[in-house]
Amino acid sequence: MDLTHAFLHEANLCGADLSRATLIGTNFCRARLCGAQLGGADLHRANLDRADLTGADLSDANLERTLLVRTKVSQATFTRCRVYGASAWDLDLTKVKDQSSLRITRDDEPGRVTVDNLDVAQFVYLMLHNKKVRGIIDTIVKKGVLILGRFTEARKAVLDAFKERLLRHFDLVPMVFDWDKPTRRDLTETVQLLANMSRFVVADVTDAKSIPQELSHIVPSLPSVPVCPIILAGQLEYSMFEHWKGYSTMLPVIEYHDQDHLVENIEQQLLARVQEWEAGYDKTKALEKASREKDEALREKDRQLAALRAENNQLKKQL
Repeated sequence: MDLTHAFLHEANLCGADLSRATLIGTNFCRARLCGAQLGGADLHRANLDRADLTGADLSDANLERTLLVRTKVSQATFTRCRVYGASAWDLDLTKVKDQSSLRITRDDEPGRVTVDNLDVAQFVYLMLHNKKVRGIIDTIVKKGVLILGRFTEARKAVLDAFKERLLRHFDLVPMVFDWDKPTRRDLTETVQLLANMSRFVVADVTDAKSIPQELSHIVPSLPSVPVCPIILAGQLEYSMFEHWKGYSTMLPVIEYHDQDHLVENIEQQLLARVQEWEAGYDKTKALEKASREKDEALREKDRQLAALRAENNQLKKQL
């Protein structure tokens, strides 16, 4: 069956047998493909934007450069699909039946690399082509903000409002650590990994619980990541917090009266302090670099003088 570039917008194709069909560039936007058989189908450059693939079987399908945006994929099977260049955004993969052995490399590339998760397919591909990774990491580090705190209902509402403000008004990428930890890493390892990818860390020490342990893995080991502590007015810092104030990366504590007060003063208090710290850090690093270069130049002169002395001594012996 050849439906190349067919317009099937909002079509009802539930239960349809499209196995091994040619569906190159086909527009399935908002189409219903519940329980459809798409095994081995060629969906190269197909548009599955907001389509419903609930229970569909796409085993061995070609999804290269396919558009998968807000597509429903509950109980769908993607095993052995080719996904190089696929645009997979805003997918709920928690109930996918099978997404194993996804091929992320092109046919003309040496070797065949597979992953078992649509969400990480593009990232792993970029890791393989690591010349691009440095730019990605630089971008993340310039924009990432790790937000730590307690995630009770009341506290999380404050941090969520804070996060939204950073995202919408200051072009930053806030990360609130309130999801389940990875199965192969403990909590502090995961927090430290995220801190490594952050421009700065915001730590709400109000009624602190896990914060002491998290800061113990961030402050001593990340000299290039400033930490900005915030606290609800009237609350006391936890007893051991005083220890971290001696580190150059620990910024002065910001007190806030309520959610609105915190959000409205982000630029004046928090971001201004971070920028001041960064300017000082950059100046210090520049001075350290200049000092190292000067020391290296002096050592090079010493080596040259030593070589000249050795040459002169050799000439004296010959005479």
